[in-house]
Amino acid sequence: MADKPQPSAGGDRGGFGRGRGGDRGRGGGRGRGGPRRGGKRDEEKEWVPVTKLGRLVKDGKIKSIEEIYLFSLPVKEYQIIDLLLPNLKADGKVALANFLDEVMKIMPVQKQTRAGQRTRFKAFVAIGDSDGHLGLGVKCAKEVATAIRGAIIIAKLSIIPVRRGYWGAKLGEPHTVPCKVQGKTASVYVKLVPAPRGTGIVAAPASKRLLQLAGVQDVYTQSRGNTSTMGNFLKATYAAVNLTFLRLKFSSNPCLLSSLTQHLLLLDHCYLRYAHPGHVATDSTSTTTLRGILDSLAVSLPSCLLLDCVISLHRD
Repeated sequence: MADKPQPSAGGDRGGFGRGRGGDRGRGGGRGRGGPRRGGKRDEEKEWVPVTKLGRLVKDGKIKSIEEIYLFSLPVKEYQIIDLLLPNLKADGKVALANFLDEVMKIMPVQKQTRAGQRTRFKAFVAIGDSDGHLGLGVKCAKEVATAIRGAIIIAKLSIIPVRRGYWGAKLGEPHTVPCKVQGKTASVYVKLVPAPRGTGIVAAPASKRLLQLAGVQDVYTQSRGNTSTMGNFLKATYAAVNLTFLRLKFSSNPCLLSSLTQHLLLLDHCYLRYAHPGHVATDSTSTTTLRGILDSLAVSLPSCLLLDCVISLHRD
């Protein structure tokens, strides 16, 4: 009859003309269009450091990454890099404008098993702030997104300082590598040669991008070997950039001299407390003689070598 109400499209389940499920939609607000269960991924968890270095960084005792490089401390938490170098943080996204991080290459790799071939994806990610810091990470995973995320974390943990210098007159900011350096990985050799200002980066696209992230503006490059293997080519360039600080004279770095003075003030205490009695006597005469020997060594040895001497005495 005309006066009888027509059945709703949602049936007897409370549709009220809005389709199956009524106002709730499919799944009662849990399906498509509704809130998902366990939204922990969207919430940013607070970092709880588990290493001594991480606690010092979070408490603000260490305010620059150069303090970590000065004492060669191992970085085992990538959140340390996020705090000390905020320009590197991109939350896993590629930010080409600020040279934050870039996926250099994604390649499938296979392994033969009893069940057949197992395919995974290998990601190469370079990260840098274009101001003297560079990192390179490599990660394999079953999914591309997981491999990229893991490679970004490894790249942050492998951040190295990049020393820059001049080609001729020391005018303006450093713009090139300080000297000739050569890195090697497998059959690939990459050599970096200082270039005059305005030359640019004369290199292949892969190594050019890596040098841009490092903050080098002018450089000549020379490569040989199987450079078509992208992974080895990137690693060789990274190794060459890493050598820029290993060619540094000790007398030209005042930071090492000041830190060495602090170490010398504590060496007497370290020796008297940790060294064996057979190595160092505890009387004041021997301590004074030891201090004189260390003062004579301080003009030619970096602090890390003196600390290695202390550590070697601990192990004897």
